[in-house]
Amino acid sequence: MNFELDEDILFLKKNVREFIQTEVEAVAIQIEEDNQIPQRVINLSKEMGLFGLSIPEEYGGLGIGMVGKCALYEEIGQTHNGYTTLIGAHTGIGSVGIVEMGNEQQKRKYLPEMASGEKIGAFALTEPEAGSNAANLKTTAVRKGDKYILNGLKHYITNATEASVFTVMAVTDPEKGAKGITSFIVEKDFPGFKVGAIEKKMGLRGSHSAELIFEDCEVPVENVLGTEGQGYVNALKILANGRAGLASRNLGSCQKLLDMSTRYAMERIQFGKPIIKNQAVSHMLAEMAVEIEALRSFTYRVAWMVDQGMKVIKEAAMLKLYGSEVYNRVADKAVQVHGGIGYIADYPIERFYRDARITRIYEGTSEIQKNIIAAQLEKEYS
Repeated sequence: MNFELDEDILFLKKNVREFIQTEVEAVAIQIEEDNQIPQRVINLSKEMGLFGLSIPEEYGGLGIGMVGKCALYEEIGQTHNGYTTLIGAHTGIGSVGIVEMGNEQQKRKYLPEMASGEKIGAFALTEPEAGSNAANLKTTAVRKGDKYILNGLKHYITNATEASVFTVMAVTDPEKGAKGITSFIVEKDFPGFKVGAIEKKMGLRGSHSAELIFEDCEVPVENVLGTEGQGYVNALKILANGRAGLASRNLGSCQKLLDMSTRYAMERIQFGKPIIKNQAVSHMLAEMAVEIEALRSFTYRVAWMVDQGMKVIKEAAMLKLYGSEVYNRVADKAVQVHGGIGYIADYPIERFYRDARITRIYEGTSEIQKNIIAAQLEKEYS
């Protein structure tokens, strides 16, 4: 395995780091207060090509492999997680379905504008009765002539208010269970489609999650993604593909927390000495560093496997589980190292602490990842 980055990726990584530090970090408090990412930052992100990380060059994207993408995600993860999620959800589960499963006509129609950021992508699977039990969908799609008519409700959909293109899962044959689910490309202005209530969340300010309402929504037959009945399989592939990217963004946040915690521990004086000289504090920093380095190695190993076209169902689930758990442990220790100031909203530590919590839930809970891992182990040993 070779995780060495080529010169082009190193150049991009440097530029992304500078952009994050000078542009996004400068408005992090504003994002938190306004619950909105400034349009200037979004426009600059478009100019840098950040919306096209997952999209091949022939469709206007950067055409970067998973290892390179993770290197850039690691930089993006070091800033406000609301911004990180806007980019990550678009370049991950929001667009990878069209990249991997779309036909040529669909790719040429949607990917260029998604690569430029003119159209934002979102992934719509979750419903009130279909969270961890993703096969229990109630949204239906009935074919009538050259269209499918969708009816139902999705909720907790990331990028719902910003997106123009949605990968939507709906039931086309209720008798077949999971094999009766089909995936569709739905545009925001299709008749019968609207965005519903916007959720008020614990964290991820600036990243908006909302309901999607389908009331006799008309979707052209040519917007079926893959073939009818493949939707559940498509959803699992899309989620598995995105897990290395999510882990690398978690990794970036962890590194940022360690950097801030170490600097603070060296500067904060108590009992006549920097608190890093206290073994209780220094051990917390050491534990954070060990887990971060382990996560880094694991992340790039799985990313390399993806680039090699290897099957990563088990490994991706392990990585999603481990990455989210590490992020939460690191965030908790960062608050403890900072003491009272780590609990104050004017300082970014408490923001990372709140934002970290969702990573154990979205894109598959930690418990579901354990189910996937156990199921794969059972297959390997049978």
